[in-house]
Amino acid sequence: MRKVKEAKERRNEILDVAERLFGTKGFDHTSTNDILNEVGIARGTLYYHFKSKEDILDAMIDRITDRLIAKAKWITHQKEVPVLQRLTLAVRALNVESPVGSVILEQVHKPQNALLHQKLQESLLAEVNPLVTELIEEAIEQGICHTDYPAEVVEMTLLYSNTVFDDLAQNGKEIKQKKIEALIYNLERLLGMEPGSMQEAILPLFQDSKK
Repeated sequence: MRKVKEAKERRNEILDVAERLFGTKGFDHTSTNDILNEVGIARGTLYYHFKSKEDILDAMIDRITDRLIAKAKWITHQKEVPVLQRLTLAVRALNVESPVGSVILEQVHKPQNALLHQKLQESLLAEVNPLVTELIEEAIEQGICHTDYPAEVVEMTLLYSNTVFDDLAQNGKEIKQKKIEALIYNLERLLGMEPGSMQEAILPLFQDSKK
């Protein structure tokens, strides 16, 4: 048990250093030697935990995803906050807002890292779907939404949003605005809500967008 604990601590130490270096120097300008020197370990020790710099990035994505999901889960359970407001806050909590987060997003959006990009999306969607579904089911109990298929509506909406509003999508400002309006219009109908009732929950999710 002691060896397992030490191995986990060493692995996290490597990830901590790599996060800091990727965030300050950038992924492309950080070498495995940089990481080795900062951690103070031999190359063999690094390769025991990670096969390559890309493998480190992959593990970093897993760790950051876990942190984001944990934050979103905490928000969904704050019952004193109105359910639709929790929906907004939980989804916004999934935004990566840090230097290393920006580096990771820059890397996963490169064509050569298409598998990483797909993994990040699939990982988030797998965890986010049940969280958002839980909020929609609560909204159904409160009479805000009316649908027999809350999980399916959430799945369709998240899949659509992750494709249409992904950073790789080439949408101009006017086109994107129309798609946002269409998303709200159709989501309200899929969930059996009063027209305009999703405006305050959805629009803030796009306010910080650069596009």
